[in-house]
Order: sequence, then structure tokens, then C-alpha cells
Amino acid sequence: MATLGDIAVSAAINILSAFIFLLAFAILRIQPFNDRVYFPKWYLKGLRSSASHSGAFVRRVVNLDFRSYIRFLNWMPEALKMPEPELIDHAGLDSAVYLRIYLMGLKIFVPIAFLAWAVLVPVNYTNDTLKIAQLVSNVTASDIDKLSISNVPLKSQRFWTHIVMAYAFTFWTCRVLLKEYEKVASMRLQFLSAEGRRPDQFTVLVRNVPPDPDESVSELVEHFFLVNHPHHYLTHQVVCNANKLASLVKKKKSKKNWLDYYQLKYDRNPLQRPLKKVLLNIQSDISQTGFLGLWGEKVDVIDHHTSEIEKLSEEIGEERERVLKDPKSIMPAAFVSFKTRWGAAVCAQTQQSRNPTLWLTEWAPEPRDVYWENLAIPYMSLTVRRLIIGVAFFFLTIFFMIPIASVQALASIEGIEKRAPFLKPVIEIKFIKSVIQGFLPGIALKLFLIFLPTILMIMSKFEGFLSISSLERRSATRYYIFLIINVFFGSVLTGAAFEQLNSFIKQSANEIPKTIGVAVPLKATFFITYIMVDGWAGIAGEVLMLKPLIIYHLKNIFLVKTEKDREEAMDPGSLGFNTGEPRIQLYFLLGLVYATVTPVLLPFIIIFFAFAYVVFRHQIINVYNQEYESGAAFWPDVHGRVITALVISQLALLGLMSTKEAAQSAPFLIALPVLTIWFHRFCQGRHKSAFVKYPLQEAMMKDTLERARDPNFNLKPYLQDAYIHPVFKGGDDDDEDDDLSKKLESDSVLVPTKRQSRKNTPAPSRISKASSPSLSGVVKDGDP
Repeated sequence: MATLGDIAVSAAINILSAFIFLLAFAILRIQPFNDRVYFPKWYLKGLRSSASHSGAFVRRVVNLDFRSYIRFLNWMPEALKMPEPELIDHAGLDSAVYLRIYLMGLKIFVPIAFLAWAVLVPVNYTNDTLKIAQLVSNVTASDIDKLSISNVPLKSQRFWTHIVMAYAFTFWTCRVLLKEYEKVASMRLQFLSAEGRRPDQFTVLVRNVPPDPDESVSELVEHFFLVNHPHHYLTHQVVCNANKLASLVKKKKSKKNWLDYYQLKYDRNPLQRPLKKVLLNIQSDISQTGFLGLWGEKVDVIDHHTSEIEKLSEEIGEERERVLKDPKSIMPAAFVSFKTRWGAAVCAQTQQSRNPTLWLTEWAPEPRDVYWENLAIPYMSLTVRRLIIGVAFFFLTIFFMIPIASVQALASIEGIEKRAPFLKPVIEIKFIKSVIQGFLPGIALKLFLIFLPTILMIMSKFEGFLSISSLERRSATRYYIFLIINVFFGSVLTGAAFEQLNSFIKQSANEIPKTIGVAVPLKATFFITYIMVDGWAGIAGEVLMLKPLIIYHLKNIFLVKTEKDREEAMDPGSLGFNTGEPRIQLYFLLGLVYATVTPVLLPFIIIFFAFAYVVFRHQIINVYNQEYESGAAFWPDVHGRVITALVISQLALLGLMSTKEAAQSAPFLIALPVLTIWFHRFCQGRHKSAFVKYPLQEAMMKDTLERARDPNFNLKPYLQDAYIHPVFKGGDDDDEDDDLSKKLESDSVLVPTKRQSRKNTPAPSRISKASSPSLSGVVKDGDP
């Protein structure tokens, strides 16, 4: 059990760590050679350029202006200067609304903390319950715990204060949630209304196209939409399985990077050709690098990689031809584009067939948001995949209780001494003991959680979600569930068991629930240490960006030859919704649960929200480059998780009251969860539609205004190649892609139907003009 002194030691360590991180960042960010690391957003926008190569070398590497070192903390006020409308234009609505989550935390917890410290802390502290329990029942407690509800005696009338405060906290939280939901919904509609033209505004993704023996997928899609949407259908692009081709292109790019590295190394030392040991496989004509370069045949690395790239180019060409000509590579799905947003909205939000499992339509993600690999997954296999992942996630959650329990064992000095008695002399040293109890459990828990987001993202990809945004939202949902079950409930229950083990053994079964009721609030000290590690030092580490800094300079030394190479070496990253948002929600959960139980935790949470808001605002303005823009589509999830935290806090307080034998006051808490769930349903019914549907009125208004502004705009060329797989677009990885992209963008005549029963198929109208070619048809047309 961490004492007040242990918390002080932990605070000192984390504050010192945060200060060192911030000081290092303040110095590194003003050095010219780090400019692309700490300001990549401005380079990507073309508003910042590299320092001139003229002048002294030292000035191009080190900042010699000593006045800038005096103002080393000016990045904080600068991060707060940009107004929200300008921030939306600069970084997008997703980023601006993400920051509002931190502001919402401050709006909720600052008034709650004021009330809790003014009312609940005096009520809790002016009792001797824990002092008596330590003497009689051997219960472990510290001075901090005397500020919690555990210090209130059984059947006390003081519990009425906690109930009144629970209602006050719930009312205030719901009020803030409602205002934020209304504000974000309004911001989303305004953003969509003011947004410029984008391909996804006109495009629908169609899945599970039924097979037809007489027509190809492309012909079938075109025929279906010419019949059912004759006045609005414009063009389409079928989905092909190009995963193997994409893998080969990625492998070739990697080989090119290595070739550039060794060529640059040779240019610096022309007297010595770089050599490397490789394992040659004559039969398969494939070579692999020997393990750690310890064995294999020595070859000239430059010649070797040049040969490997040539082989890969041949494989890429063969695989491209196979994808384009093999009907089996065409998936029963297509991106269908319409002449107007209104037509796309009607198609995306209605059922297309009497069979609800066929011709499934949904809004297409924006092109940069598409996760192309999952488009090759058959629709009918998605249910099985999600069942498999559901079972896997269940077992992952259960088995992760083991490291959680070990973390709680670290938080118990008695547990460590019992399992490793030879460490007792060292552990009993006051400073070491304070570090173990006040710092080690928090850092251990954070280390155990490092690889979890990656595992959950892999699970989400296996499930078959089609966009990066949906992958991140799904992964965030699972991460949040995991944090609730393992980090919160797991830490509370296992920690309580470890700390009150002697009491559990000596007391009768009827007394154990009472002991738990006293012990559960005592875990606030553990969560305080975790908040300081993750929410203080961790956030300061985020702004330092040590990993991108190191990687950029390694690439700059070994790979960069041109300005384009230097631009590709930048790694601005993004918000990481799948990891950041669930972590924020854990703080909402802790704050709401402990607001009425142990209010001492609230100031630590407020510091986190305030500090994180400043840091992430700076990162969004100067660093992060979002992979997609969803128009704040994640907000219903944010709202729902805060509601979940609120209900958990109410149920926890109700359970705690029952162990405290507050029979007269506890029943009044039953109404709180019911009212909170009703409030959630009201908010969802009132505002959620703004995040899942696009109003036809808005679509028509936007179409009308656009026609008035630009009546001669030709939409078809704009949409023709928007949803072509990236490996078929031009790029440095393969010169042939340029010609292929032009072929895929070219128009063709309407493919006539081959089915006798469809003689009434409309001919290309002045609206649809020409149809879209199939991939194989393009290649055939281009063949001599």
C-alpha cells in the first residue's frame, strides 16, 4: 500500500522526468537540423522549406540565436493561440474534435473536484473508521485513504452527502455531454456543408454483388445501376484482389531503399565495394540474407540488389497481367459514383434489392482512408471472422489478468518479501520502498500495455473492416473494454486481494464483502501512480518524439540523397485514435468512479487533461498529418464511453453503500443508472443520425450551390480514377504504372448486356454518358 511519502517520491520522479523531456524538446525543436522532425506539418503543406545551403555549416545545424533559448517555453502559448475555426481548416475536423475530448474532461472534472474537495473530503476525513480497522482487523491503509469513503463508519448518516453529490456529479456530467454532443453535431454538419468537393461525397461502395453466368462483375454492376438509378449513375470501378501485387511492390521499394543505402555508402568510399553474405537457392532463383551475415556466399551487395530488383520487376509485371486478365481476381464489389451527392446519398442509405443480403451499399470511405487489403475478403466470410476474433479477444482478456495480478503484487511490499525474502534488506530501505510502491507498479502496467494496441489492430484487420477509420474505431472499442476489465476491475480486485490477504484468511465468509467494501477505494493510490507515469511523464515523452527523431536522422544519414528522399524520411504520424481515445476514457472512468469515493485522485486527472490538451494541440498544429478525415464520426463512441463510465461509477457506489450497510440511503442510488441510460438514449436519438446519415436536404443544397458556382465542371474525369487500387497508379516503384493508370482512366463505350431477358436496358444517357471498363477489358482494348 503506497503511503503519502511514496506518492510524493513518485510525483517527484515523474515531474522530473516530464521536465527533462520538455527541456530536451524545447532545445531540440529550435535546432535547424531537427526542423523536419518537429514541424513536418508545415513542410507537407508547402509553407515551410529547408534552410538555405549557403552560409556557415554550423548555422545550418545549430541555432546560434541565444534569445531563442531564453524563450524556450513559448511553444505552449503559441499552441493555444490558433482559434478553433482556423484549426479546423489547418488540421481537419477530426483533430479539432479530438481536442474537445480533453476540454470536455476539464469542463466535467474542474467543477466536480471543487465540490468534492469542499464537501466530501471534510466529511470523509473527520472519522476514525480506518484507524480502528487497522487495530482490530489488520486492514492496510494510509493517510490518503482517510480522505476516502472507506473512512466513513457503517450505517452512518453521512452517506446522504455522498448520494447527493452523486446526483450532482451525474447531472453536471450529463449537462456537459449534452452540450458537447449538440456542439459537435453542429460542427460536423457545418463542416460537411463547407467542405470542398471530394470523391467520397459522390461514391458508394457496393458489396456482395450476386454472381451471373452471362455477365462479368463490371457489366453486372453497370447494368444494375443503369436500371435502378438511371438518372444519377455516372461510373464505377470494380474491386480487384491485388494484395500479392501490392506485397511485391512493397518488397521492391524496400530493396530500392537498401540499394540506395549501399550506393550512397559506396559513393562515400569508392575504393571498397560493399559485400554481404547471402544464401542462394538455385532452384527457386531466390536469395536470402545469411543469418546476421554470419554465413552464405559473399556477393557484391549493389549488384545483388540490382539483380533482385530486376527479378521483382518481372514478377510485378506478370502478377499485374494476372490480376487484370484473370476473372477470379475480380471481387464481387465495386465503387459506384453518381452525378450528384443527392443520388449517392439515396443509394448509400437505402436497400437496393428485395434480398437484404445482396447489393449491399454503404458510403465509400475517402480514397486515402480505404484499407485495400480487406477489400479482397469475401463478404460472406466476415461473420465467421468476427466470431473467431470475438473468442480470441475473450481469451486474451482473461489471460492478461496474469500480468495485471503481477503488477498488483509489485504494489504490495508484503507480497514481494514473501516471494523473495532475500530482497527484504534492500526493499526496506525507505527510498527503495517508496520507488517500488509509488513508481514501479505504474511503469510496469504501462510496459505491459505497450504491445496491446498492435495486437488489437491486427485483430480488427482480420475482421475485415474496409477503412482505416473503422479499423481504428473498432480497435479503440476493444482497447476500452480491455482497460475496463483488466486495468480497472482487474487492478481493483487483485489489488484488494493482495493487500487484505491476511484479513481475508482470518475473517469469516460473511465479513469478506465488508472488507472488500473498505479495500476497493484504497486502490486510488495505485491509480494515482499510474496517472503520473502515463498522464504526466508519458505525455511529455509524446511531445519529445524521440523515436521519430532517431529514425529521421538515421534515414537522413544512410538513405537521403534528394529533397524528395528527405521528405519521405519524415514521420509526422497521426493522432492514433485507436490508442489515444481509450486512454482518455480510462481517465474519465477513474475520475467519475473516484469522485465520490476518493476525491484526492481528481487533481491528478485535471493536470493530465490540461497538460495533454496543450501538448496535443501543439502536435496537431505542427506535427501530425491525419491519414483520413471522417468528419468527427467517432463522437457517438466518445459519448457512449463516458456514459458507460458514469454508469459504472454509480453501480460501484451502490455496491459500496451496500457493504457499508447504508440501507436507508443506498436505495436512492438505484434511479441514477436508469436516468443515465435514458439520457443516453435521448442523446443518441436526438443527435446520432447526424453522424451516420447524410441529410438529403443538405446534399441537394450542396449540389445546387456547386452547379451555380461551376456549371461546366466535368465530374467524370474527377471520379474516374479516384478509387483505382494504389498499385495501379503511377509512382516511383514501377514505371509501367503510369501507362496502366492512363488506360484505367480512359473512357470506353457501354458494354452491351449478354442476357436476352434484358433487351430493355437503357442506353447510355446524356447523364451517364459512358460506362466504366472492367480491368481485363482495358488490357484487351490496349493489346495490339
